Amino acid sequence: MIQRLQLEHILFLDIETVPQHPDFSDLDDVEKALYADKTRYLRKDEFTPEDYYERAGIWAEFGKIVCISVGYFHTSTDGKRFRTTSFFGDDETKLLNEFKNLLEEHFYRREHLLCAHNGKEFDFPYIARRMIINGITLPQKLNLFGKKPWEIPHIDTLDLWKFGDYKHYTSLKLMTKILGIPSPKDDIDGSQVRQVYYEENDIDRIVVYCEKDTVAVAQILLKLRNERLLDEDEIISV
Repeated sequence: MIQRLQLEHILFLDIETVPQHPDFSDLDDVEKALYADKTRYLRKDEFTPEDYYERAGIWAEFGKIVCISVGYFHTSTDGKRFRTTSFFGDDETKLLNEFKNLLEEHFYRREHLLCAHNGKEFDFPYIARRMIINGITLPQKLNLFGKKPWEIPHIDTLDLWKFGDYKHYTSLKLMTKILGIPSPKDDIDGSQVRQVYYEENDIDRIVVYCEKDTVAVAQILLKLRNERLLDEDEIISV
């Protein structure tokens, strides 16, 4: 199945998220109570809700998207190229609408697929939830209501790596290491995005990191297909 996929029909993506507010104290009393309840199982007695707020970005109810990076293959007489671009900034509604426009104008056909690492558990549902929260109608590629499993136009490289072992989890960083792919985690990792966004105000650094993750997802799919990895000069950011 994976060998029959047309690479040009796949939109690779990665998202970066942060807590909706810089600090736990910015939440109102109801939000604080709801966050405490939402995180109770994971926090246990080790952290207070306030101490745990730096991780709020992992939940769409308490976080927001600050960057969506996408990439796609383009083949011409010059050979295969992988182009990346990003939608980013403080205005989440704006970047979500820009991403939606990309899907509806260029990746809307039946054969088009979305691909991310752990996308089925994180990226795809997170984007859909944040769109609904921001009052944005879901594009067809994210609207899964009523669809059968084989009708869902999503590829998950983590899912492919599981080979049916649904208890198994392998991070993007670990997969790139074992598969001999240049690591995208050569500057920051996901745990540092909140600090870079709120304390360093360096969105450009986050964009670079997000685009590297997107390239890594594409490289993993190439490796799973037993194909040659992309060279650095074949990757173009636009």
